[in-house]
Amino acid sequence: MTKKRLYIISLDAFGDADLTFASTLPNFRKLLARSALVTGVRTVYPSLTYMAHTSIATGMYPNQHGIVNNTRLQPERVSADWYWYEKDIKTPTIFQVAKKAGYSISTLLWPVTGRSKAIDYNLAEIFPNRPWQNQMIVSGFASSLTYALDMNKKFKHLRNGIEQPELDDFITAVAIDTIKNKKPDMMAIHLVDLDSTRHKYGVKSTQARDAVVRMDKRLGEILTTLKECDMMEDTVLAVLGDHYQIDTHTVIRPNHLFVQKGWIQTDKNNRITDWKVILKAADGAAYIYRKDSSITNKMILDTLKGIDSRIDKIFTKEEFKYDGVDENAVFILEAKAGYYFKEDVSYPFMESTDKTLSGRTLAKATHGFHPDKHNYNTMLLLSGPGINTKARLEGARLVDEGPTLLHAIGLAFPVKTDGHILKELFL
Repeated sequence: MTKKRLYIISLDAFGDADLTFASTLPNFRKLLARSALVTGVRTVYPSLTYMAHTSIATGMYPNQHGIVNNTRLQPERVSADWYWYEKDIKTPTIFQVAKKAGYSISTLLWPVTGRSKAIDYNLAEIFPNRPWQNQMIVSGFASSLTYALDMNKKFKHLRNGIEQPELDDFITAVAIDTIKNKKPDMMAIHLVDLDSTRHKYGVKSTQARDAVVRMDKRLGEILTTLKECDMMEDTVLAVLGDHYQIDTHTVIRPNHLFVQKGWIQTDKNNRITDWKVILKAADGAAYIYRKDSSITNKMILDTLKGIDSRIDKIFTKEEFKYDGVDENAVFILEAKAGYYFKEDVSYPFMESTDKTLSGRTLAKATHGFHPDKHNYNTMLLLSGPGINTKARLEGARLVDEGPTLLHAIGLAFPVKTDGHILKELFL
């Protein structure tokens, strides 16, 4: 069998709702004309980037693959570590399956790929999280070192640290260079400009629309490169979103309630030193964890009545099992639209996101919300050999994408996945 390439471009925070405007732009319009389209793609819960991308890459829900948040439960740390490294994933990834099949692989800022042995050309998404670290060192040792150094030497002039939109400009340049000079059999690119912009300015802001225009330009540059390298005809191309966002007006820090109950201990700087019950934020959602079994569910629920007007739903462990969330939690809270959670107690119990603050920012929009929130779905565009470009499918799950993408290139996961193949997309 002739080997088919698979190229995946993830557009972070791109939703169904963006297609109307995107379809007026030249490169999105070309993609839509040559692609099967899946709308109404249901993301995971909480709908965070690292959980979502790992579910795409494994076909599994978070409780199966192990990435249950962007960051670890480390309340005593000022800044918790992220799930950066592939070793944290408990189930096979598309990259591992492809590597075993003899594929050469490149990933660019794809979450949870740090120190992957399956990836030949890897620029891992990671940033320094300790005072003694710097970006070049942590990135180099989590990535393919020689490749990372070479790409940085060539294109570092495009970067401004990890700031957007410069970072996506850098990644696009790296992608083009890698396609031309390495021609990997599989490539996964994670573009974050739109997500960052929406956090900063809001979902439907002028700045967000400008980010979609920049995204269209980057897609065009990648498509042009594939054509110039005569790679389009044997490449399955997937362009997909991971979640959407919802505008916010208020941030809530419910751990203040647990401090008042004596369930969380802090030092003189309001840093958490120990805890019995704690909230772990996931933006529009939040986990509640418990170490002290003498604190009952009713006691926790009674304490949370202080914010019940800002909570849409409190899910019990039995209720949230079907969504694949972390089963080590006691509850998961769903914020009402307009609100989101943070876990620290260094700042006020509630703050308006419109505040101008020195040295810190609050999100004007965010994600993490339940996938059934109104108008919150994302999408998938799929094109290339064997794909029915006339197919239009309404309704799928993010976990369906991994099995579908492997099927498109004649491969399959070695284990049964939560997701299934979207057979309607194939000729």
